[in-house]
Amino acid sequence: MKLLDLYAKMKGDLNQIEQELERSVSDDHLLLSEASLHLLKAGGKRIRPIFVLLAGKFGDYQLEVMKRIAVPLELIHMASLVHDDVIDDAETRRGQLTVKSKWDNRIAMYTGDYIHGKALTIAAQLPNPQIHQILSNALVQMCIGEMEQIRDFFNTEQTIRNYLLRIRRKTALLIAISCQLGAVAANADQKTANQLYRYGYNVGMAYQIRDDLLDLYGTEKQIGKPPGSDMRQGNITLPVILALKDARIRDSLLNEIASIREFGGQKDASRAIDAIRKSNGGDLADQLANRYIQKALHALEGLPNLTAKKNLIDIAHFVGKRNY
Repeated sequence: MKLLDLYAKMKGDLNQIEQELERSVSDDHLLLSEASLHLLKAGGKRIRPIFVLLAGKFGDYQLEVMKRIAVPLELIHMASLVHDDVIDDAETRRGQLTVKSKWDNRIAMYTGDYIHGKALTIAAQLPNPQIHQILSNALVQMCIGEMEQIRDFFNTEQTIRNYLLRIRRKTALLIAISCQLGAVAANADQKTANQLYRYGYNVGMAYQIRDDLLDLYGTEKQIGKPPGSDMRQGNITLPVILALKDARIRDSLLNEIASIREFGGQKDASRAIDAIRKSNGGDLADQLANRYIQKALHALEGLPNLTAKKNLIDIAHFVGKRNY
């Protein structure tokens, strides 16, 4: 099954999620609402709401309850994008102007905070304290991940372990709890919720590694931004870390990264990208992403053979091969 087929099958429920997302940011303050809707209308895969809905199928599935999980998680993801774009000084996202570019940094920061607040307001409607504990812990970890990324900007000596811990906090954790909380909100048993968490965590790790590969090996049309954007912003990702271990290109790549830093990220990164592509960094990163996918599939073993389980398997395979 292609991912678009899954979206089509879930269209009714996803449309309600989309409507709820729009309603949630369409009140209170005109400018904050306008900036929030600008980001919302730019689109997105809505992969976190999909995970919530599919995980809910392993329990007592009620869309009204699922919305109280799916919408906050997508809003938290959106808020993190607004803040990321300020930190990264990004002009475009998904081919559209970023909030900070269309307005300014101050508006963007308050918009991110506003979206966060809306997320928590919606989640507060659910009485289960476990949900709020999981959600608040994830927010703390995401903030730590952001700070760790800033600390390691242009750090060419960082380890693979540093990188993996960072993407666990920045990306994998939110996907993991999307799966976990969907099950918890549907009153699935704890073992099932734990298995779905492990599935989501491993898919999330693979998702971010693939994202980092696309930034270096994809085209601007595929990724909605110029290739090498991460490196120009100082974000040294796994393919770069692994490429730096290749003695054939290490010195030239270090020189290119140093030059990019010297020019404040405004220098063209094509020579650095060429060096990385000549190394085995991309292949090794791809292999690690595939190992995470295999772990994700293993985590589903023993779960009931529902259509939702097959859908989760299909998504894992999509993430392992995605090129957009």
